[in-house]
Amino acid sequence: MAISEVPESVGTTMTTTTTTTASFQSDSDLNRSTLRRRPSLSSARGLSNSPLKPDGSEAESSAEDLIRESGSIDSFTVKSSKEDMDNKKVDAVNGVNDKTGNGGNREVPDISAVKFAYRPSFPAHRRVKESPLSSDNIFKQSHAGLFNLCIVVLVAVNSRLIIENLMKYGWLIKSGFWFSSKSLRDWPLFMCCISLIIFPLASYLVEKLAQNKFISEPVVVLLHIIITTTAIVCPVLVILRCDSAFLSGVTLMLFACIVWLKLVSYAHTNYDMRAIAQSIEKGEELPSTLNLEYTYNVSFKSLAYFIVAPTLCYQPSYPRTPSIRKGWVFRQLVKLIIFTGVMGFIIEQYINPIVQNSQHPLKGNLLYAIERVLKLSVPNLYVWLCSFYCLFHLWLNILAELLRFGDREFYQDWWNAKSVEEYWRMWNMPVHKWMLRHIYFPCLRNGVPKGVAALIAFLLSAVFHELCIAVPCRIFKLWAFIGIMFQVPLVLITNYLQNKFRNSMVGNMIFWFIFSILGQPMCVLLYYHDLMNRKGKLD
Repeated sequence: MAISEVPESVGTTMTTTTTTTASFQSDSDLNRSTLRRRPSLSSARGLSNSPLKPDGSEAESSAEDLIRESGSIDSFTVKSSKEDMDNKKVDAVNGVNDKTGNGGNREVPDISAVKFAYRPSFPAHRRVKESPLSSDNIFKQSHAGLFNLCIVVLVAVNSRLIIENLMKYGWLIKSGFWFSSKSLRDWPLFMCCISLIIFPLASYLVEKLAQNKFISEPVVVLLHIIITTTAIVCPVLVILRCDSAFLSGVTLMLFACIVWLKLVSYAHTNYDMRAIAQSIEKGEELPSTLNLEYTYNVSFKSLAYFIVAPTLCYQPSYPRTPSIRKGWVFRQLVKLIIFTGVMGFIIEQYINPIVQNSQHPLKGNLLYAIERVLKLSVPNLYVWLCSFYCLFHLWLNILAELLRFGDREFYQDWWNAKSVEEYWRMWNMPVHKWMLRHIYFPCLRNGVPKGVAALIAFLLSAVFHELCIAVPCRIFKLWAFIGIMFQVPLVLITNYLQNKFRNSMVGNMIFWFIFSILGQPMCVLLYYHDLMNRKGKLD
């Protein structure tokens, strides 16, 4: 028998040649499975003395690649047997009759090369590596397993708390949780909500008159101011005059604010498009960066779609999806019902008892107030996250799917915000885009400094937060207004810390603490006790 001793690297195959004598053929049949080429001295030396790169990283050996890719010698043997079967098939096609099964000159895997590859002299540490949880490497790793652990722990801990709460307080959700006869007294608010459709129609008539040049530009601006102001004042008067439930008042004020924002965008966008059209008629040169994708044309169809679309920024047309996924919509509706029920359960079973058994946070013992705020922070955080998921992910995506609305960036990864400024920029994209388009950039174009423009945007946001909470509560102590304006110094503080401690999550930790641990529970306690004090005085 003659075996070719051609030097080769580990992991390659060898070529064996059978002898022509019959006796050797029979011996080969008996020892065929164990016939393997051992690595030569030069190849073995090459395995144990693999060269290192100048930067400290190793030159990967083919033997290590075999071990890494195959996982074990057994899997490698299975792979080699499959290759032998494939070679037999090739021999049968070519008319080769080889009783030894080697098919003449045959390539067979070198298993002994794998067995002798990782020698004791083979270096185990060959480059600089960071631990997966080190500060330089932690955000480059996948933490899906830790996330699953957090979910399991969260379910286990809260399951125990739910059982403990039910054993201590019993079932606190009343039969009229979803609907009761008292809800019928809110019909004036319901009628006011339906009547809000009048204001978009009035804006459409004003724009149609302006397109036909029946009214001048100052008159158009004045009429839009009257329409938008009336759209926000009428719901406020209805809520204050009617003894309605808090939830009904909040719902009406949210719809009124949405209509106001849409009307402002509709009027402002048409004003700008009208100015561009007039400049084109006069033959004036326009900058090349100006968007001339849409022509000025007042269309009732575009306004109707804009009013129901999940956006606050008007444009004549929007990117559309090809079809409606009915099964997907049904699944999202089921999720919406489930998470709404979860929010109601947490509010009735946890938040209400905690709030009712607490004192006013500004009129009692400091340690007691801190204990109440911390106890309220966890269920309040759950409700806040569920409400965000229901509104910004489920409901807006359902509405977008039904309307085939294409741009569904309703939020970004605000949970990774490293400053308060990033949070406000990412958590509510419809409002953020509206603020940029109709407040921030118009201020900059008129020479207003960036800081003042951002302050104006926060001021407008604070006013609308106060309207949506103080009007339904009928309490005007400016808690919501102060809470939003307090974000301005927080923006400066977190930006400073983020610039000082780069590649850190200091700003993110401050954001979570202010919003979930301190800010929102404090606002809930303040408004609740002021509301209870107001009812006590009325009684």
